[in-house]
Amino acid sequence: MQCFQGKSVYKGIAMGPIVVLKKNDYQVKRTRIEDTEAEVKRVDEALKASQEQLQKLYDKAVREVGEASAAIFEVHQMMLEDEDYLEAIQNMIRTEQVNAEYAVAVTGDNFAEMFASMDDDYMKARSADIKDISERLVRNLSGQGDVDLSEIEPSVIVADDLSPSETVQMDKDKILAFVTVHGSTNSHTAILARMMNIPALIGVKMDLEALQSGVTAVVDGFQGMVTFDPDEETKAQTETKIQEEAEKLKLLQELKGKENITLDGRKINIYANIGSVGDIGYVMENDAGGIGLFRSEFLYLGRNDFPTEEEQFQAYKQAVQTMAGKKVIIRTLDIGADKQVDYFNLGKEENPALGYRAIRICLKQPEIFKAQLRALFRAAVYGNLSVMYPMITSTEEVEKIYAIVAEVEEELKKQEVQYKIPEQGIMIETPAAVMISDRLAEMVDFFSIGTNDLTQYTLAIDRQNEQLDDFYNPHHEAVLRMIRMVVENAHKCGKWAGICGELGADLTLTEQFVRMGVDELSVAPSMILKLRKIVREMKAEE
Repeated sequence: MQCFQGKSVYKGIAMGPIVVLKKNDYQVKRTRIEDTEAEVKRVDEALKASQEQLQKLYDKAVREVGEASAAIFEVHQMMLEDEDYLEAIQNMIRTEQVNAEYAVAVTGDNFAEMFASMDDDYMKARSADIKDISERLVRNLSGQGDVDLSEIEPSVIVADDLSPSETVQMDKDKILAFVTVHGSTNSHTAILARMMNIPALIGVKMDLEALQSGVTAVVDGFQGMVTFDPDEETKAQTETKIQEEAEKLKLLQELKGKENITLDGRKINIYANIGSVGDIGYVMENDAGGIGLFRSEFLYLGRNDFPTEEEQFQAYKQAVQTMAGKKVIIRTLDIGADKQVDYFNLGKEENPALGYRAIRICLKQPEIFKAQLRALFRAAVYGNLSVMYPMITSTEEVEKIYAIVAEVEEELKKQEVQYKIPEQGIMIETPAAVMISDRLAEMVDFFSIGTNDLTQYTLAIDRQNEQLDDFYNPHHEAVLRMIRMVVENAHKCGKWAGICGELGADLTLTEQFVRMGVDELSVAPSMILKLRKIVREMKAEE
């Protein structure tokens, strides 16, 4: 019996035989080439074959997990057209006179390493995408074709990491759990696990070479633990837990389609937080009432230049159309702090969490802000879109935002472009915003409380610093008093107030928030039904 600890991305429990996925050991060798143009042509042919494969994978994913979750294969197709990536391959072939396989493998490794070394989790997750498309190109260049993963029996999938194309080929009904050595909470494996409601562990320091397919494993997402070759006692305990969780899940599923109304008739909106359009599939799967936080920065990450207005418009339009009339609250870009992007040229800061970030960038560089606002206002025509501005500290900032909004509206009118000015709200993430929330409430349509940053700033604690974990207390009375104050000030002005930070999913506080008068809780999709259950079993008035 061997036990390994990892990071849980979905809390559940499973037991079954393992399938160890080991990467093809094909060794890419460097060969000197005389006819470099013929080698470049080989790359073009492999690109064409890769595009065709990805289209087939996209079609399969649409059928099995929905259009939104299949979008990653469209992204991969776009990545294969990236000029920087293709030019790097071609230049290496021509200048170093090397074979196509070697040029693709080295370029892929360089790009993947660049993404992996970044601080931001989203960027790290894009490293796997680069690896995936580069490995696909190499396979097509060397005549290996795709690996068939469709015939596996019900199993616990154990791997170094899983690419999107690997996961989509699997028969979803036969996956009991995922366990990977690498990966991130934003990886496609993690997203798929949450969507399918199956346990998944990442960052498990296990030796894949020492594991044999067929060995029984217990994956405990509650404890973040995987046990290989468990003893009979562990197996019996696991069977009991699996039965208990199945009963709980069955009861939760019965809540789909029901309203979030307390026993004494108070309704609360329960929405989902997402990081990209690709996450909408599991928003719908978990029956969220809408999207309370759409992190638009995913459009700015993992690229070498600013997204165009048109790129942004298409993403926002797809989101609101897919949600079919349900509210979609899109936060304007929140770059800076722990989300650094090279082409923004932000410069090094001693304390980036208190630095040049979010709305401050937008107000200092209005051309970036205007492109996003134009895209948002155009997309608002196609559904129930709201805009939310982050990191507000003063009424003056809101006035400056509205002045830029007015300029954008005037430009769209002149150009006779179809648009709509949507509901506009702000995030309450700073003590300053809390203290003047009575005045801010008069200026905006709604508040959404970002409890992660609010806790950080209120307690003067860097939440990225592990040494301070013992001092970081999101249940601190000061934080809870601030939330209450914000809600009360919003209601005095006839505005609604929600929570989109991690505290929104804290089940120990749900009843307290409802009784405070919080109108909306926006959480990870997998938490929707758990919150609904608490709301429906409580009274708003004590």
